[in-house]
Amino acid sequence: MLTFTQSPDSISWKWPKTTTSSSCSSSSFFSVRCSSSSSVSQRPLRYAVLGAGFAGLSVAWNLLQHGPKERHLCVDIYDEVGIGGGASGVAGGLLHPYSPKVKLLWRGAECWKESLNLLNIAERALVNEGKGETLENGESPIIRRRGILRPAVNLKNMNIMTENAQNCLANCRIELIHEDAAQKLIPNLSVPLNLAFYMPEALNINAQSYLKGLYLACENLANEMSNLGHGHRELSFRQKSVQRDYDAVIICFGARAAFLPELSGKLPLRTCRGVIAQLQLGDDMREEYPKHSPSVLSDAWLAVHGARNIDLGSTWDWKSKNYSRDVSTDEASKATQVLLRKASSVYPAIENWTITGAVAGLRAMPPLTADGSLPLLGRVNEYVDGDHTCKYWLFTGLGARGLLFHGWLGKLLALAVLSCDEDLIPCELTSWKHKMD
Repeated sequence: MLTFTQSPDSISWKWPKTTTSSSCSSSSFFSVRCSSSSSVSQRPLRYAVLGAGFAGLSVAWNLLQHGPKERHLCVDIYDEVGIGGGASGVAGGLLHPYSPKVKLLWRGAECWKESLNLLNIAERALVNEGKGETLENGESPIIRRRGILRPAVNLKNMNIMTENAQNCLANCRIELIHEDAAQKLIPNLSVPLNLAFYMPEALNINAQSYLKGLYLACENLANEMSNLGHGHRELSFRQKSVQRDYDAVIICFGARAAFLPELSGKLPLRTCRGVIAQLQLGDDMREEYPKHSPSVLSDAWLAVHGARNIDLGSTWDWKSKNYSRDVSTDEASKATQVLLRKASSVYPAIENWTITGAVAGLRAMPPLTADGSLPLLGRVNEYVDGDHTCKYWLFTGLGARGLLFHGWLGKLLALAVLSCDEDLIPCELTSWKHKMD
C-alpha cells in the first residue's frame, strides 16, 4: 500500500518504513491502519486522484460509477489550487470533435458522446442544487452558446477541408456555407474565400461552471449509491498535506505532472502557456453580438458568452514553466496585440471591443503521432521506486483537446484501474511508454 504525501511546494510519495500487512502509517492529520491479508476482501478500496481538472474529475466520477457495487470505495481528490484551479478552469470551452482541417479526430465519436454525457450529468447536478441561475430563461448553466463557425482562410487547405467535412458525425454536423449565409449567422464576419464550415451542434461552455457541476455530481453519486445500499461510497477533496494508504494513485496533473520529482524528464510532454484575452463591448456601442450567433474558430478563436462579452484566444508560449493564471501587464499587452491582429482578419468588428483582462493556463502538449496528438495514459510503476503493491497510473497530455478527450479516456482509465488491467486502454495511448524505453 502507498503512503501519499503532499506539501505546499511539491508533491511526492513516500513508502512506509514497514510494509507488512499489520503495519500502520501516521500523519499529522490522521492515521490509517493497513488491513491484514485475512480481511483484505472486506477493507475499503481507496484511490487517490491527483488533479481536479478535466482529467481528474472524469476519472473520479467513473471510479465511483463503475467500482464494484458490493465494496466500500473511497476516492480522494488532491489539488492545492482547488476545483478547476489549473488550466482546465480557464479553457476557452469550445467543444467539437474536429481538427483545424475539420477532420474527425481519433476516436472522435466515442469522445464526443462521452463528453456530452458528462456535460449533461454536471448540468443536472447544478440545476438540482439550485445553482443554474440562467435556467429561468430556458438556458443552460454550463453551455454559453451553441454552434461554431470556421471560415476557410487558406486556399491550399480548402479542398481537403471540404473532403474531410463529408465524413462528419451525424450528431455533430459540418455544413458548408457561403459568405452570404455565414454573414447572416455572424454579421460583419469576413469570409475571404467565400466558404465557411459551420458546426451547429458544437458547443461553447463555461469550463469553470462545468467542473464545479461535475464535482457536485460526484458528491451526489457517492451519496446516492451509499443510500441505496450498493456499497458505501466516499468522496473527499483535499488541498492540504495528507498521508494515507491507497490501492492506486492516478496522476491527472496536466502540465504539472512533468514537474513531479518522480516523473521529471521521463514524460514526452511539451509545455505551452496560453493567454486568453477577455473583451467587452463598450457601453457606447449598440451593435451587440447576436444572441444566436455561433462562436468562431480561426488562427485565433472567439468564444462568445453574452451579447457583450467575448474570450479571445489563445497564444502559444512553448517551453514555459509558468502555470499561474495571473498575467502580467507586459505579457497581456504582447498577447492581446497578437490575438487582435489574428481575430480582425475574420471578425473586423473586434476593433470595437475593449480588453478588460487576461488569464492564462499551462497546457501539457503530447507528442505528434500518426493518429494525431494523443494524451498519455497508462500504468507508471516503473517510474517510482519501492514496493509496487500500489498501482500508479497516469492521465496527462490533453493539450488543447481536454474537453473532447477527458470523458471517454477518463472512463477507460478508471476501468483499467479498477480491474488492474492496462490492456483496457487503447494501445495508441500507451505506446509512448515503449518509445521511452
